[in-house]
Amino acid sequence: MSAATTPAAATATEHRADPLTRWVHVVLVINVVVQIGIVVTGGLVRLTGSGLGCPSWPECVPGSYTPVVHQPQGVHKYIEFGNRTLTSVVGVVALAAFIGVLLEVRRRGRPRSLVAIASLPLVGVVVQAVLGGITVLTHLNPATVAAHFLVSMGLVCVSTYLLWRVGEPDGPAEPVVRSELVWLARALAAVTVLVLVLGTVVTGSGPHSGDADAPARFGLDPRSVSWLHSDAVLVWFGVLGMLIIALRLTAAGARPRREAWVTLTVGAAQGVIGYVQYLTGLPVVAVGLHMLGASLLVVAVTRLLLSLRERSVIRT
Repeated sequence: MSAATTPAAATATEHRADPLTRWVHVVLVINVVVQIGIVVTGGLVRLTGSGLGCPSWPECVPGSYTPVVHQPQGVHKYIEFGNRTLTSVVGVVALAAFIGVLLEVRRRGRPRSLVAIASLPLVGVVVQAVLGGITVLTHLNPATVAAHFLVSMGLVCVSTYLLWRVGEPDGPAEPVVRSELVWLARALAAVTVLVLVLGTVVTGSGPHSGDADAPARFGLDPRSVSWLHSDAVLVWFGVLGMLIIALRLTAAGARPRREAWVTLTVGAAQGVIGYVQYLTGLPVVAVGLHMLGASLLVVAVTRLLLSLRERSVIRT
């Protein structure tokens, strides 16, 4: 019997046909999209030197939560304020996702752990707002900027997991591949984290600090940290390559192999963009695409890990 016709898959399909479940699914998709979107707009703030377009927090300027005409920051104040406003949109979507999952759990008697997981994006919005304030008050210290980005990557991962998990049955998760392949995939996830962390170090050492007038940098040699980041990326491709070969040799199911190839495609595109931006002097467009690619890479790796196990239907 193929994966598409298993009882677990059939039950999941029946659940998705329910109006409430369809609504929850749409909201969770939107939640992933806006979590990625806030990363891109945050990158736009930094790349345009608008990080201190609103020099105060939580107000934009002392006495006003919105930009005022006489601010000396020019267009930068609108870019930074726009990103702050989008944070509110992310919060509303995260709240809608939480409510949707809560209703799903109460109506269907699904595990309460789903509610705890659904609360994480909402909590993340609060954490990001605080981190954003600290970033402004520390005049875009590269360490706080890096933390801001890495928390976003964590929220993209959690949101992707939540979307996948709500669409599954609630039985115990069982691996559909050999245990060695599961550990290899976990190693890939660990290297992904390393690549992301080193990427923030590269960013914190390069020209795009977020403030064109008084850039704050780590003080590291940009070329050296870029090479270190590149070396980690090569290790990432090596681990993924081994996983793809192992999935083929062990006759793993179609879903893990498909997710592995999607991950390779996203990683290859991200690698090309990375080398292009390095060789062309870090143009704004390329750096922005690289940040989008980082988010999509987190989505792909998360889905790959999840595809290596399957949940059965709980029989009553």
